[in-house]
Formats: sequence, C-alpha cells, structure tokens
Amino acid sequence: MSSPLTVVVTDPVAEPPPRLLPRGSRHGGQRQYNERVVLQAIRLHGALPGAEIARQTQLTAQTVSIITKRLLDDGLIVKGAPQRGKVGQPSVPLALNPDGAFAIGIKVGRRSVDVLLVDFVGAVRARWTMDYRYPEPAQLLAEIGARLQAIRAQLDDAAYARVQGIGIAAPLSLGGWQTLLDMPPEVAARWPSTDLRAEVARLTELPVELLKDTAAACVAELVAGRGRSIQSFLYVFVDTFIGGGLVIDSHLRAGSHGNAGAIGSLPLQRHASGASPRQLLSVASLVNLERLYADAGLDIGAAADERALQAPWAPHTEAWLADAADAIAFAVNGAACLLDLDGVIVDGSFSRALQAALLVALERALAGYSWEGVDRPPLLPGTIGSDARALGGALLPLYANFAPDRELFLKMAIE
Repeated sequence: MSSPLTVVVTDPVAEPPPRLLPRGSRHGGQRQYNERVVLQAIRLHGALPGAEIARQTQLTAQTVSIITKRLLDDGLIVKGAPQRGKVGQPSVPLALNPDGAFAIGIKVGRRSVDVLLVDFVGAVRARWTMDYRYPEPAQLLAEIGARLQAIRAQLDDAAYARVQGIGIAAPLSLGGWQTLLDMPPEVAARWPSTDLRAEVARLTELPVELLKDTAAACVAELVAGRGRSIQSFLYVFVDTFIGGGLVIDSHLRAGSHGNAGAIGSLPLQRHASGASPRQLLSVASLVNLERLYADAGLDIGAAADERALQAPWAPHTEAWLADAADAIAFAVNGAACLLDLDGVIVDGSFSRALQAALLVALERALAGYSWEGVDRPPLLPGTIGSDARALGGALLPLYANFAPDRELFLKMAIE
C-alpha cells in the first residue's frame, strides 16, 4: 500500500482553442448558471482578466465584475499579479483557487483500487493504491473506508467542508469474466448482490456517484485532456480488460442501456468452425499480456511499467502488440464506418512507452484496411494515463456543483 503522495498535474497538450465554450445569459434567475459559466471559462482557458472573461462568455463587463467579486469572496478564484499593457490600467488575471473545492475519486478495478483526493484545478493532492489478485467486496470496502478516514484526518475542518463528494469508477460487472481473471466462484457470486455505490455511501456523509470505469476515464480525457479540442471521438482504454467510451458533439454518449462505446464486447471475426466469435477484450486486454508473462515465468507487473519493452519481457510484449493492434484496428474500422469521428484516442494503465508502441502497431494495422468511401480517423495518444478512471470519478461531483453543463456526462451515472 502506497503512502499519500502529492502530485501536481499539468496539461501537456497543446491543442486548438477548446470546443466546450461556455456562454452566459443575462436573463433573470441565471445567477448561479452565470457563475458556473465564468468558472468554466477560467478552467478551459487558464487565468483571464475580466475583459477577456466577458469576451469568452458574452456577458457584460459589469455582470462579470459582479460575478467575479462573489467568486473571490467565496474563495473559488484568486487574483494574479497585475499585467501592464501598452495603454490603460494594468489588467488583473483571475484564476481558479486550487483550494476552492475538492473531490474524491475512487477507481475500483479488477486488479487494484485507487483513491485520489483532487483539488479544484484537477491536481491530485493525495493518492492511495492497493493491489490484489481479484476484487473481494469486504476487503475492498474496508480499504475504501480506511482511505476516506485518512482523507478526513488530512484535511482541516474548513478544507473538508469544501469536499464536494465522491465519484466511483468501476466496471459494470466486477464478478464477470471470472475464468479470465481466475476469480473463485464464491467471490464472483458476491458481486451481483453488492451495491457498490450504496456500500460506499454508508462509509461517509458525502454524496456518492458511480460511473462505469472506462466511461469515467473518457470523462477525464474529455474534460482535462484532448477532448477539450476534439468534438467527436472514440476513446479506447487498455486495462486488465480493454474498454472505451464514445463522445459525440463534446458529450459523452451511453445510450439507453449504457452500451455506446463498450468496445471491449465487440465481436471479432467468426471462426471457420462456426463457433461464437471472440470479443475484443479476450484479445487486446492487459490480462492477455500478463498471461504471456506468467507462462514464461516473468513478473506480470511489468505490463504496467517500463519493463514491458525491455528484456526478457519484450518478445512477449511484441507478440501481444501484434494481436492487440489487429483486434483494435478491426474495431476502429467498424466504428469509423458507422460514426463520423474526428479521431480515436488511445490510453491505458500502462507506460507511455508501451502506449507509443501500441499506437505504432495500430497505425500499421489500420493501413491494411481499405478506407475507400470513408475517412480514416487519426490516432491520438491519451494524456491522462492510469489515473484517468479515478480522476474521471472525482470530476463527477466537481461538475455537479460548478459546471454549467450538467448533462455533459452526469446523466451517465448509474442509479
């Protein structure tokens, strides 16, 4: 179990202006909405002077002045150093106050649980991780309870009062695919009767939301990564099981049954024998890479770090890359023929070096398809990495309380 770690999150992506442009309203009864619009403009563009906030939000300078004074009084924004221009008074940039609000993100995975304390600008203030062979409900909930107590002890009363809630990112079926995970049947049988959101809610007085893990990872990329400048994209997240998300017109889409973007369940080509086709997750998941390592007597933990591309793991990784890229390319080709995509974003809980190697292999595999009659979407590396699911979970309560567009992804939360 790791110790709490303070991490400053920076956004390395240099992209065109964000597409999620907030627009204010001068109609009556819009005070809270306009406050959220101003906060969103600052979140998307960084520190801005009042005049630029007015331009970005299409609110009057007077309205912006009133709103920013309230936000300063509430501790949600802070003033920067005055900046002198060529003429007139110096402008004062306004930025989000990192201590203005906090949220807790919990990633419940098939191999580990992560608990993050995230501040108002998306920086990870503390992180705890526990690895396991498979998730067992009682052990998992005990660990989450201990981490929530540690967060409460770490924050003083004033800071804890600014914690907006808890967002859980978890697979829809933690007891599923037990054969692939080598999970004991008695453990798998406990998950269908375990309401994870309700069980965590019993451990805290904070509001709790739950979202599918790969959808939460997609949320993180949509809000804090490349999704700010790409309107429609297929999101691919490679983890113990591969999964994904679908963003259309800058909104995460799930469909009435939550199936949209569930690429892990996509069937591959049928066998000549007529047997049911394998699913994408049975070929392109990290569990397949782990199995190759295990069969060779190697540490399976290398799948998540730099050793994956080093001897003696490298030959097995190359074999997995070839199979995984072919399978993912099949899914991407089908998606591109059905959807008008601006891009395909690929991320995962592996090293950036393995991410880059997968993108190279995937480009090669996609080149083997005929793209006549359809535009081939560009491949782009995701920017968040293994924290994407927990960070996406933490964004649920933050967006619930401070974003103007509550429908961006909150309607995806599992009831």
